[in-house]
Amino acid sequence: MRGAFRRDDGPVTRRAAASPGARAGRRSAAALVGVRGLALAAHRLDRCRTLDDVQQATSRMGVEVLGAARVAFCRIEQDTCRILEITPQPTDPRVLWMVRSSYRADDRPALRALISDRTSWVAHSVDLEGARVQPGDAEAGDAVEIATLEEIASDSGLAAPIIVNGAVWGQIYAVKARGGGLFTLDDVARAEVLAALAAGAVARVDLEAQVRHLVADDPLTGLANRRVADAVAEAALEGGDETCIVMCDVDGLKRVNDQMGHDAGDDLLRSVGDVLRRVADALPGTTAARIGGDEFALVTVGRKRSEVAETMSTTLAMYPLPHGAAISYGVASTAVSGPVSARQLFRRADVEQYRAKRARARRLKVATPTADPAVTAERVVVVGSAAIAAAQSGVVPRLCALAAAVTETMGGSAWAVLMKRGDDDAAAVARGGSPSDLEHDQSTTRLEHGPWVVEFGVSSTAAGGDVVTSALGALTAVAVVGAS
Repeated sequence: MRGAFRRDDGPVTRRAAASPGARAGRRSAAALVGVRGLALAAHRLDRCRTLDDVQQATSRMGVEVLGAARVAFCRIEQDTCRILEITPQPTDPRVLWMVRSSYRADDRPALRALISDRTSWVAHSVDLEGARVQPGDAEAGDAVEIATLEEIASDSGLAAPIIVNGAVWGQIYAVKARGGGLFTLDDVARAEVLAALAAGAVARVDLEAQVRHLVADDPLTGLANRRVADAVAEAALEGGDETCIVMCDVDGLKRVNDQMGHDAGDDLLRSVGDVLRRVADALPGTTAARIGGDEFALVTVGRKRSEVAETMSTTLAMYPLPHGAAISYGVASTAVSGPVSARQLFRRADVEQYRAKRARARRLKVATPTADPAVTAERVVVVGSAAIAAAQSGVVPRLCALAAAVTETMGGSAWAVLMKRGDDDAAAVARGGSPSDLEHDQSTTRLEHGPWVVEFGVSSTAAGGDVVTSALGALTAVAVVGAS
């Protein structure tokens, strides 16, 4: 378990604090962290009749059972975590941004491990004496989670997976405030029991949705399947509103499967599902579906083609895929084609998708040279500033958006965001870009700011020099400092 080690008397967190004893004859907080508290949680969850009831009961009982300052009940879909309920409701701006944000497993190693290994984790930003932990202290937990605890002024955090029908459905996330002590392995065990009780309640109240999922959803990504996409398209065409079909293909899936294994390929497909779900969320009434293999589709109703294309472009730029993969897509609209069948509209979108795929390959083979470093620096500042401004809050999303935008501008094929764990060691937090057949014509420009390292992909034909490097350094500093 992360953030733990073993002593002669059994596994404990490195900075474990003893739980207070129960007060005789009184219903104390200490009593609620034991079996009595879990039994009370079981009774309350048994009375829940809706998912809202489950999430409220779980988060409220979590505060008592875990002795936490705040507990969040979270949903995990397509490798993205979002908070459904939090107790007590925060007022601190540092916490509010967390509640309103969603988190991708690609940006948070602890979340990735929780999803893939179904394991809980614990992290501390201070030690038993209240001193701040040293950078790179692996026994304190994951570095990204420690940084999050510091941002929200918390001493300790833990998460336990909510597993429904053999899959990770969500998680319980709890934190302790400054001076509130540190979570122990006993606390993690209590969180896991509470998560199991919540999972049972979710399975009971969510049975109808589970049946629909088994029949209509793709089991890997959670998106709709081909049958649903066809039915939605047919109904939309009968309604007479402008209907768009977006056909998508994943560039680089075979390379990822061959080089990193099919588990990594499945993770990539789940990331594609996450990106397309975000597009669908931005275009209400849209259905996102996995057609099969590495083919995906979106069906929009009553949306103009220009709006659909712009939303696709913006979302793909904000959420690049891991492992240097990318999405090629084509859009077909009844406003252009006129009355057609659903099958014809799908075929036209597929033709557009292949056209976009060939154009991407040509761009990667021949990067437009820019002879003047000053012009290159100006372009980098313009696109980098826009990317940072459009990114989600937080250091990692801002640096990822910057790296993706600059790499594309410089004709590069891949980028990475890393965090230092020691003087010479840096671990990758996120990677992205587009696959390239000409890796020998690519180079990497590396910029650092504090513990953060950004690697920009650069074409051999792109202009460089001190003026470009200075522009990249300034943008990196803006992305980091502006997120604080």
